[in-house]
Amino acid sequence: MNKSFALLAEQYRRALLEDVIPFWGNHSVDSECGGFFSCLNRDGSVYDTDKFVWLQARQVWTFSMLHNRLEKREPWLRIARHGAEFLARHGSDEAGNWYFSLTREGRPLVEPYNIFSDCFAAIALSQFALAASDDRARQAAARTYQNILARRGNPKGKYAKTVPGTRPMVSLALPMILANVAQELEWMLDPGTFDGTLNACIEEVFSLFLDEGRQVLHEHVAPDGSKLDCHEGRLLNPGHGIEAMWFMMDIAERRNDRALAARAVEVVVRTLELGWDASHGGIYYFLDAQGHPPQQLEWDQKLWWVHVEALVALLKGYRLTGREDCWSWYERLHAYTWGHFPDPGFGEWYGYLSRRGEVLLPLKGGKWKGCFHVPRALYLCMREFEKLCAGPLGKGAL
Repeated sequence: MNKSFALLAEQYRRALLEDVIPFWGNHSVDSECGGFFSCLNRDGSVYDTDKFVWLQARQVWTFSMLHNRLEKREPWLRIARHGAEFLARHGSDEAGNWYFSLTREGRPLVEPYNIFSDCFAAIALSQFALAASDDRARQAAARTYQNILARRGNPKGKYAKTVPGTRPMVSLALPMILANVAQELEWMLDPGTFDGTLNACIEEVFSLFLDEGRQVLHEHVAPDGSKLDCHEGRLLNPGHGIEAMWFMMDIAERRNDRALAARAVEVVVRTLELGWDASHGGIYYFLDAQGHPPQQLEWDQKLWWVHVEALVALLKGYRLTGREDCWSWYERLHAYTWGHFPDPGFGEWYGYLSRRGEVLLPLKGGKWKGCFHVPRALYLCMREFEKLCAGPLGKGAL
């Protein structure tokens, strides 16, 4: 692959606007009960009608974001409003905590046990508020963000399963997602709150979760950052580590912080070196830091979100630092991702492949896969290539 940035930008644009977004626009909208179907077969037919709040919110965010940042299309705003109104009616309890799942009609099925529903509700309502000039959505986003900050020390609250005090752990997922949430909500946060949140996220990610020797991130560590010799403590999730690093790159670019950008890119490259399957290609889903058998039986599967997040991270890293190994990794990952995940027969992308790259599940959406990672990555990669066409690499980018 040569560095034909304009052609690659067009490839991502066409996949986004002519394939992935039309798939969700045509198949996911529940015109009878509101909100979106996320459990879609290969051809877009619905195989289950339960609605997962974080996926409802992610789809609201996606269509609102495209309306705000790409083109003001009334059909996109209409779809975003359709989902935002369903969330407003059914998505949260009286205290403003967001449920995990609902029936098709919107009756709660699973309690608000997980703070990540709140995180995606916050970014969805923020983007929709911008798209529709909707002050109620803005206020709901602000309330949700404050709830997230209040719960960050104990994100699962009464729904936590672990016995307190025996093996305390903190998880990478929360500071990484807060880094993204804060940047999404910047327009409605006071500068002190915004900068304080970003500073705390940077500090937590690098001081607690980073293995300084190997430059990879652990999923769980003790509260003081020490590494725990147990399944959870040894767990590496290459996709999470890589996604967290492009959130850090966004902060670095915002602050003109070359050292932070370089640090994040180094983690991406080292994670790929460890997580790449040399025999069959693609990135492993989970690894054990000491090479022991992972607890997760799906450890060697190749998942859509891991690969598209890595594409984003490598392009951002290449543009910000000019490191040629970022481009070499991008070429390898581009070939694997575009060769295995897109479905030219029915549109959109598969989510779950075996280690050898065969399709394990033909679904296009389910409990975990919705209208988010693929369209977001296509949009972001398109924008990265446009920036590469327009500006210098490395130092000139910051």
